[in-house]
Amino acid sequence: MIYNKLTLKYLLDESQKEYSNNPSLSFVGKESLTYNEVATVVQNISGILLTLSIEKGDRIAILGENSPNWGISYFAITNIGAVAVPILTDFSEIEIENILAHSEAKAIFISAKLYAKIGKERLKKIDTVILLNSFELIDDSLVNNHSEYISLSQLLTPRFNSADFPVPAEDDLAVILYTSGTTGRSKGVMLSHKNIVSNIISTLKIQKGTHEDRLLSILPLSHSYECTIGFLLPFSCGSSIFYLDKPPIASILISAMQTIKPTMILTVPLIIEKIYQKKIHPELTSSSFKKFLFGFTPTRKLMHRVAAKKLYETFGGKLHFFGVGGAKLSFEVEQFLYEGHFPYSIGYGMTETSPLISGCTPKIIGFRQAGYSLPGQGLRIGNPNPENGEGEIQVSGANVMIGYYKEPDLTRKIFTEDGWLKTGDLGLLNSKGYIELKGRSKNMILGPSGENIYPEEIEEVLNNHDLVSESLVYELKGKLIARVNLNYEEIERRYSNLRDAAINMQQTIDTEIDEIIEEIRAYVNSRVSKYSKVNLIIIQTEPFEKTPTQKIKRFLYTRG
Repeated sequence: MIYNKLTLKYLLDESQKEYSNNPSLSFVGKESLTYNEVATVVQNISGILLTLSIEKGDRIAILGENSPNWGISYFAITNIGAVAVPILTDFSEIEIENILAHSEAKAIFISAKLYAKIGKERLKKIDTVILLNSFELIDDSLVNNHSEYISLSQLLTPRFNSADFPVPAEDDLAVILYTSGTTGRSKGVMLSHKNIVSNIISTLKIQKGTHEDRLLSILPLSHSYECTIGFLLPFSCGSSIFYLDKPPIASILISAMQTIKPTMILTVPLIIEKIYQKKIHPELTSSSFKKFLFGFTPTRKLMHRVAAKKLYETFGGKLHFFGVGGAKLSFEVEQFLYEGHFPYSIGYGMTETSPLISGCTPKIIGFRQAGYSLPGQGLRIGNPNPENGEGEIQVSGANVMIGYYKEPDLTRKIFTEDGWLKTGDLGLLNSKGYIELKGRSKNMILGPSGENIYPEEIEEVLNNHDLVSESLVYELKGKLIARVNLNYEEIERRYSNLRDAAINMQQTIDTEIDEIIEEIRAYVNSRVSKYSKVNLIIIQTEPFEKTPTQKIKRFLYTRG
């Protein structure tokens, strides 16, 4: 598609023309809407919004699970120059209330399942509430009486002349995305039509999409990563996009993959890491003989090839792009994907850049690298260390956000004096032009002799230990502390010979805890530099709290 105008309305219109009768959005196992049908429903809902006194620039929230109707609502809002405010479904009621109040949302599309998350006082302040499941208008007094809903029916029959609609411009605000970062403060990232569409165009220059692609969407659409790369990008290519109408447990996911045989999937590290830790690695090391073979590089690579081929078939056998982003992938899991020749790709980005900053195709993936800078975008290393080239990654280009909503001071702070966005991520550009990420600048610890210590690198070593599920490293009173969430399945397997029917798992851990801690501490300290050695290991009994992209909320655990 050649873009004569960088707006979401143009993307929708051109996709309708180019792929009119192609299958577009659907639940797995259900009949798909065609591109023409999606555009017709979008036009009708846009028209209805206008009749409900929605004007260009008004903020309209979307709170619901992934579905075809979520994407339709997003297009219907941006189609008339209104501003979409996607809200993550796992936000608390207080967080949702704050977002609705801060954005001054005039209307909301909301799923029946999440309706109770909106307080009655807030509902009184919202002019229009539309049920996302069926596009029915809800009167709060009738919410428990479905027969009295005001129906928005016949949406597949054109009812409005789009010539009467407001027309969004490229630089108009399209979306406000409220992030839930690891620092605890949620900010409203303002993205224009040009921001988003330019990022799609740049991404397609490194990874093509076609009308023959089938994408299974499993990450939340309310996050920039899935919305831009997992919805808008394939939509611009005429691809078929499938959603789950059930919780994404392993059996549901596998069944869905066998049904649609996806060619593309986007995921976050935690998902593939769980698959590896719970299924693949235990099988690769299930006997003493297998462990022996796994310890040698040539046989390990062969074992990885066999296991990756099996995983590929489990995923439907047609994948050509398995995108991983949102956080850093563990060394052990990436080693499996890389040596197994699995078609994976590592991407790097942030909501403020719409979101992708770097990436590459699976064919040219670099091990432990995050691809190369997107075409048409500026990328530099700010104040690089003269010894190793490490510094803050900074970005400029059409994909960089307008700023933070109602936060001029925060906006000023994130830009350099010459207008480059400061990502807050430390990294370097290697000799091939690929980005190597080191960690967040705010997490970096200054060693006793001025050394840069990256907690993420120590955590990576810790997480490779069989008895560690997750970890978090921080400094306290000049000492390096590691909080460790244990891999209880592996502990149970290792110490099964010490247990009898009267002894439960926790008793086993309590008995062997000193041995476990010392083994983990010795393991990590033998694999890191002398100034990165861990002084104390604390057992984190509950799983770490995480952001929607499965990053640990560090601020909850590192307060002195």
